[in-house]
Amino acid sequence: MSDCIFCKIVRKEIPAQIVYEDDVVVAFKDINPAAPTHILIIPREHISSIAAAEASHQAILGQLLLASQKVTAALGIEPDKHRLVINTGADAGQTVFHLHVHLLAGRNLGWPPG
Repeated sequence: MSDCIFCKIVRKEIPAQIVYEDDVVVAFKDINPAAPTHILIIPREHISSIAAAEASHQAILGQLLLASQKVTAALGIEPDKHRLVINTGADAGQTVFHLHVHLLAGRNLGWPPG
């Protein structure tokens, strides 16, 4: 059993503003939002990063991305007005080493990010 902060959120040992959950994923508001809407979508199972995912995680990875549709619908975000981001490793900006998808919305999300 992992002691990472996201695992503690999954186990409800620490509070989070959960906006969606099912038997595979949990989605909650980021405490340091980078956009008006900033949701983190995580698998319940501890996977440290997308680089650590294995073929056996295929269904979890699919559920993780498909959950973004449920979250956007629940929050009233238009399907084509958000960004999904997965940071992989410290050099790419990953600060919590539990795989997570950032769902960002509510402002112009130009490219490149900045």
